[in-house]
Amino acid sequence: MPDRLVTRLASAALRLPPTRPGPVRVSRDLPVRARDGVVLRTDHYAPAVRGAPTVLIRTPYGRGGPLRLLGRLLAARGRHAVIQSCRGTGGSGGTFAPLVHERDDGADTLDWLRRQPWWSGQLGMFGVSYQGFAQWALAADADEELRAMVAVVTASATRDSTYAGESFALDTVLTWAELLHAQTVPWLARQWELKRGQPRLAAALDHLPLADADRVATGVTIPFFQEWLRHHTPQAAYWRTRVFADQVAKVRAPVVMVTGWHDIFLPAQLDDHAVLRAAGTPPRLVIGPWTHGSPGLFVAALREGLAWLDEHLPAAPRSPGPARPARPPVRIHVSGAGGGWRDLPDWPPPATETAWHLQPGGELAARPPVASTPDALRYDPADPTPSLGGPLLVAQRAGPVNNRPVEARPDVLTYTSAPLTGPVEVIGPVRAEIHLRSDLPHLDVFVRLCDVDSRGRSWNVCDGLVRVTPERFPADPSGALRVPVPLWPTAYRFAAGHRLRVQVSGGAHPRWARNPGTGEPLGTAVTLRAGWRQVLHDPDYPSALLLPIVHSAQRKYPFRTDPS
Repeated sequence: MPDRLVTRLASAALRLPPTRPGPVRVSRDLPVRARDGVVLRTDHYAPAVRGAPTVLIRTPYGRGGPLRLLGRLLAARGRHAVIQSCRGTGGSGGTFAPLVHERDDGADTLDWLRRQPWWSGQLGMFGVSYQGFAQWALAADADEELRAMVAVVTASATRDSTYAGESFALDTVLTWAELLHAQTVPWLARQWELKRGQPRLAAALDHLPLADADRVATGVTIPFFQEWLRHHTPQAAYWRTRVFADQVAKVRAPVVMVTGWHDIFLPAQLDDHAVLRAAGTPPRLVIGPWTHGSPGLFVAALREGLAWLDEHLPAAPRSPGPARPARPPVRIHVSGAGGGWRDLPDWPPPATETAWHLQPGGELAARPPVASTPDALRYDPADPTPSLGGPLLVAQRAGPVNNRPVEARPDVLTYTSAPLTGPVEVIGPVRAEIHLRSDLPHLDVFVRLCDVDSRGRSWNVCDGLVRVTPERFPADPSGALRVPVPLWPTAYRFAAGHRLRVQVSGGAHPRWARNPGTGEPLGTAVTLRAGWRQVLHDPDYPSALLLPIVHSAQRKYPFRTDPS
């Protein structure tokens, strides 16, 4: 099929603004030499336009497939598209070491661009996931040449996502390590492993010690996986040169951020959003009903990204005329019954934080707790509480899932509200405060908010986990701990007749590495200790979920706030 026809069909399918695709000249495998002599293989999609700006994409995932289409779309719309494989991937020299070389290699690539006869001095960047990390590594150094960024399901700092709650995002990290390794094996061998359901990866996620898990999954040692197991404390100097959060406030180029409510980097990306707002460069933010790898995210990223480049990195100087109407700075999808897309002036919107307290008898209510006996659960890391849905790297297992199977386990406590008398909208950051006593000083606290529908199905909305150590959470004289648990932010409409449910448990494996209960090092722990814990819910220890409620359709509180 002719390239111009492919471009036109893709543009129509994506409902992009109409344009007449121009001819595109493609140069593949160009050698871009880094300062240490490593050759970075690069493809260049050149438009037949003089003085066209350039869009740079740096990626560890190869330069074919969707990126080839994106390169043609960018060039057909009047921009040079430069797509480069990160070192150690896609034919580039050197060894891939996540986050280590992206700043220097990005700067060297920018120097190469400046020496090209077609360079106009105007740069844009586009990137999904790791490609976005590469953007943030270079963004501040690109200075005034950088005119626009498209950052999709990504963030400037990966450390807090890797160790969310100071646990370890085992499923994400090991699955990503296996994915990168799979790019180096023969195609047929990879397809056979996928057809078999990736049994080696599944075995690795259950394996102890974790220091051997990479070899179980891939047959080889993955250096960065070993390093991330060793350098997991917040004070680790290892991460200081591998996160770029301190550079975000220096970026003056307009940024569009696209992410999903069930994305693995959502909290970190919203941190970047807040930093840009505080620095006076508010980005456009789009949050949809997507997971990290969902097809809808890819389509939305192309639409939003190309529209953003049209606005801030135009292919040619605009002719005088009426200014384009400004798009709202925030666009979110409210999930649940009767939600849909909303435009907002800012994130988060004004909300009333309402405490839904855990009550005796498994009740959840927006009223203070009463004197009550604690609830008990026993967590056994040899049979860890499983994770089900939520923010995962693999789209097929991520997102909303009926949680009834996991709620039937004896190691999961649930607290459920009365049926709502009217719809309730929760939009913004969500948090919990859990008071407990534990047999063991080392434990995890997992909290999940669910929507229980009229058929009794329990759909996960958002969640969070915190790893507890004696140093982080000292007990009071009675032995009680207060554990604040940040949950993923959300935008969700609970329908009338539905019920809110809170799960409290000791883990969510393999999304997070199981807590062995011993305090042994993350990578070498093999001893597993089971233990009891009590969840407290009385006036002295008021465990609660705190929800940002922004809309109640029928009356101020379409739920009971008193015992009557």
